[in-house]
Amino acid sequence: MADLAVIGGKRLIGEIKVQGSKNGVLPLISAAYLCDGPVKLTNCPHLSDIDSCIEILTSLGCDATLENSVMSIKPASDPGYTIDDALMRRMRSSSIFLGAMLAKTGRAEITYPGGCVLGCRPLDIHLHGLRELGANVSDSGGRIVCVAEKPLKGAKISFSFPSVGATQNIMIAASTAVGHTTIINAAQEPEVEKLAEFLNTCGAKINLRGSVISIDGVKKLSGCEFENMPDRIAAATFMAATAICGGEIYIRGAVASDMDSVLSAFETCGGRIFSGKDGIYFRFKKPPKPIPTLRTMPFPGFPTDAQPLLGAVLAYATGTSTIIETIFENRFKYADELNRMGANMRVYDRTAIIEGKRVLQGAEVAASDLRAGAALVAAALGAEGKSIIHNTEYIARGYEDIQRDFAAIGGRIWKEYIED
Repeated sequence: MADLAVIGGKRLIGEIKVQGSKNGVLPLISAAYLCDGPVKLTNCPHLSDIDSCIEILTSLGCDATLENSVMSIKPASDPGYTIDDALMRRMRSSSIFLGAMLAKTGRAEITYPGGCVLGCRPLDIHLHGLRELGANVSDSGGRIVCVAEKPLKGAKISFSFPSVGATQNIMIAASTAVGHTTIINAAQEPEVEKLAEFLNTCGAKINLRGSVISIDGVKKLSGCEFENMPDRIAAATFMAATAICGGEIYIRGAVASDMDSVLSAFETCGGRIFSGKDGIYFRFKKPPKPIPTLRTMPFPGFPTDAQPLLGAVLAYATGTSTIIETIFENRFKYADELNRMGANMRVYDRTAIIEGKRVLQGAEVAASDLRAGAALVAAALGAEGKSIIHNTEYIARGYEDIQRDFAAIGGRIWKEYIED
């Protein structure tokens, strides 16, 4: 994997089409495994996480391919129920297959997922929901085994926290369970709504009412052709870089209603935003203004995935900002790398205090996770001189071609290959 080289200091101007959503398509892929007919998912981004999903589906007996942004999935004649540990370690979201495998085969066996080091991603809420649906669950030695000796049965399930992954896992498992399921304190993210729309297109009976989801189980799900949603975090990445560099961009395909809290934060920083049915126009005259307190929260609050992006913006702000991270304990690992570029970001447990500076300097930095890597790219685009960004394999998990996209709007960025 090549490093990314960036020379900063140039305004970003132009139009860019946002890719399909990584977080949106992963649960669709999992739900497709449960379907009895073929599934085509359009607007599917070509990411390393999607390559991992194809390997998982293949290991479970499906025929899965990705070509020209269309993912085709044919059901398995002899569906499997175990995901290899090496595949589980490759992707943080791999646990999303748990509910689909259990509903399809009556059994599911996985190890704990790996991927980015954001801190613990416990599966206790997922497992609680599956137990309520009638599964026997064993969780020991890093291995999870779920067995349903009888068909899953609908239940009233209350979540202690509105976990997106747990909500999606239980929605998928309950869609073919016997009887009625109610999920209370469910996640309300747009990706949850899109999964419900996909499942209903396949024949499920799911009704969303805010944080309450009602599901009437059906005997089986058919296949369908379905369009994946645009990636709201990728759109926020382009906006963050533009806020740092100054400029004006049009993000074709971005959906403003999915990004209310993010757009509000950029407006607080000084951005001008105009949204239409086809995308978002964003204009920014640097430097950014500080945000006194920015707190990550479940939707409709500010998303944790966009927090490093705003952290990079606020490193260039004209005053002091505070970010409070409530979701992942290790989300601030990018702070030390920003400080290598001259930022002044101090982290105290889950709170970061950022003393903004007008200018940062190019430096060699390393991504610690997907969104940290994107934040470093955005910061480098505004810095004086040249930056080198290592560990770009993390960035490839969520961005089809971040170099291509930023180059299209004027960023001086390229891949730099270094011989061993």
